[in-house]
Amino acid sequence: MKRFNIILMALASTLTVGLSSCEDYLDRDPASTLDKAEAFKDYTAFQGFVEQIYNNIPTMTNTYWETSHDFGDDMLLCTQFTSFAGYHIDNGNFRAIPSGEAWQQSYLYVHDRSSSHFSHGIWNEAWPSIRIANTGLKQLESFENGTQEEKDVLRGQLLFFRAWWYLELTQWWGGMPYVDYVPEGELTDPRLSFRECALRATEDFKAAAALLPDNWDNTVVGRATSGSNMLRITKSTAQAYAGKAQLWASSPLHEHGAQMGAGDKTYQYNVELAKAAAEDLGTAIAMIESGVTPYALHAFYPTDNLDEENGEQFEALRTHDRSAVDGYAYTDIFYTIQQNFRHPGGTEAMMRNTAWGKQDYSFNSASCSWGSNVDGLFNRTGCQSPAANYVNYYGMANGLPLDDPDSGFDKTQPFKGRDPRFYHDIIYDGTTYIEGDASSHPNQKYGNLATGAYQREPRAGSVSGYLVNKIVPHQCNIVDQWASWNMFFNFNVPYLRVAEVYLLYAEACAAAGDASYKASTCSHTAEEAVNVVRRRAGVTEVNAKYTADAKKFMDEIRRERAVELAFEGRRFTDLQRWLLLTEKKYVEKTSQEFDRESAANGGWSEDIDPRYAKVRNWREVVYLTRPFDTKHYWLPLPESNAYLYEGYGQNPGW
Repeated sequence: MKRFNIILMALASTLTVGLSSCEDYLDRDPASTLDKAEAFKDYTAFQGFVEQIYNNIPTMTNTYWETSHDFGDDMLLCTQFTSFAGYHIDNGNFRAIPSGEAWQQSYLYVHDRSSSHFSHGIWNEAWPSIRIANTGLKQLESFENGTQEEKDVLRGQLLFFRAWWYLELTQWWGGMPYVDYVPEGELTDPRLSFRECALRATEDFKAAAALLPDNWDNTVVGRATSGSNMLRITKSTAQAYAGKAQLWASSPLHEHGAQMGAGDKTYQYNVELAKAAAEDLGTAIAMIESGVTPYALHAFYPTDNLDEENGEQFEALRTHDRSAVDGYAYTDIFYTIQQNFRHPGGTEAMMRNTAWGKQDYSFNSASCSWGSNVDGLFNRTGCQSPAANYVNYYGMANGLPLDDPDSGFDKTQPFKGRDPRFYHDIIYDGTTYIEGDASSHPNQKYGNLATGAYQREPRAGSVSGYLVNKIVPHQCNIVDQWASWNMFFNFNVPYLRVAEVYLLYAEACAAAGDASYKASTCSHTAEEAVNVVRRRAGVTEVNAKYTADAKKFMDEIRRERAVELAFEGRRFTDLQRWLLLTEKKYVEKTSQEFDRESAANGGWSEDIDPRYAKVRNWREVVYLTRPFDTKHYWLPLPESNAYLYEGYGQNPGW
């Protein structure tokens, strides 16, 4: 099955650029396997050469048959999943991540085009992709058989991808030599700092933005594939990434260095870089809001009245009923169903991979590790569930965090009045879990998640007291059969989407000033940018008590980011760059413990809306503590690559 169906290119095998590691990049002429006369004879052939890079982008969610991709404080694994990457991350043993189990370093860093299944990882694909980009840029110097528009989009894509792969690579492994040429001999370039790499990437992103189109459908080169250009890189995507690279470079980790007990340093960014980031992110937002791009926020589910008198709206939110939404639904960002395996992302995804042919793993394998597997309900042996400490970030519909004394959160009715995204993303006690005939699994018809309850079985069920409903909905169980061929279920998380651009902009503005700060390129203040995302989800805007205090406002931005981007693979690098990765609050993962109140006293029964069910003994228990120290801010380099030459070297502590 094809991986990239934007444009069908008949590429000869001579175009394959093989690479097994960074070492090969250093030792080999990047153009040695190319038939240049064919590869660069015209725009169509040249674009086919570029599209090798698109094909190399890893799929975060479908790296292996059963996989984990969230490495922050967000997920807890059942005791069965000791082979998962997340298990080794939780134990601080980053070297033990097995092959194929993490999208950062799939298949022990090997770039293997012969395996179409699970071979794509950041480390193993970055080096060949960077080499393809540099080779293409060199060939463009003498490329004459193309229009100016063709040359511009080729150069723009190559510059973007060189920068993108470096940004992805360095946020996990730290600074690298920023190779922007085709080496003719041994490479001796020293490793740069992350900030130096990010700023070099920023230059490439900006140069790419100047060359790429707003919308490929409106270009001569894009007409041949009009209507099928959504996966292509655009001007606003490059502009947004220029802002993201500068925001990452400005962040506390790169301003102060990896350390324990950062304290107030977690709020201290490089102000000038944050201002520059806000300008570029503001430009991207202005472009999106002007309508010149193909991007827009998706509609959320009806949220204007989620009380007991309007149960239909709540049911649409809980069941992800697409018919309740005009146009693209919120769930279309993360998965599609009964849409012929259409690539998720819709109009909100600005950067995503191109893997169209992995739907067989998406529905039949990776999706099955996200639900309760007690009695094999999700057709596998184990479960990964949201950590209770992370679910706590889902505050109240009134916009206040749970621990705010004015929030209205009640430990005897803990599921009442919550942020609508809580009901969309999370399965909690009493929620309908099997929509159809549950006679084969009667104890799992409804969420059975109180302490000691049926779905809390530690080997195959939830160890936290919650289950995921966001990127893999509960209907993927073997009774409702969403994860089956005839339902065409396909889940795939984007690398960048519109809502995140608003939150990146808000963070950059807050780091540069306060809640009222705004860039010259955008009409929104930091506060207004957060509220754009909140309003979409039906959540009340940021309360004045938080906008009046710079630190509290930054905390609210970070909490908003945790909720909106939950389970999308962002959390580890967020905690990392905020200098929070080793802090006590973020190394402790907790479970939610409670007992059901009797039905006579308002506890759960089939006749009560689970949002209003009463509980007793509501408490949180530390389930595990991650043994992190400063070395865990970066993944270790593969040993075979760590000592290539003097000045390269392994990451500190590894």
